[in-house]
Amino acid sequence: MTEIAPATQTSPTTGAAGTPAVPADVLIAERRQRIDDLDARIIALVGERMAVSAEIQTARIGAGGRRVALTREMEVLRTYGEALGSKPGTALAMTLLELCRGRV
Repeated sequence: MTEIAPATQTSPTTGAAGTPAVPADVLIAERRQRIDDLDARIIALVGERMAVSAEIQTARIGAGGRRVALTREMEVLRTYGEALGSKPGTALAMTLLELCRGRV
């Protein structure tokens, strides 16, 4: 199971010793930009996952198998559920699996 480290939090009213506090509006703008950057990376990774999944599906079909491997999908659901919490992790995994399956 992969542990997810919590983000470092900075209070707008207190700074490190000898440094001025960051105003809330500046902190919010900086953190929103960080989220936008993370979202762009996540979207790129999802696109990469979709491409790899398509390669696997093509190889599986070429070998006479099914396009979707339900056992593997259950592993993915379990992994995400354990890492991110049963309900939200499973929901996110289901969305990823749906995106990566292509048309059923």
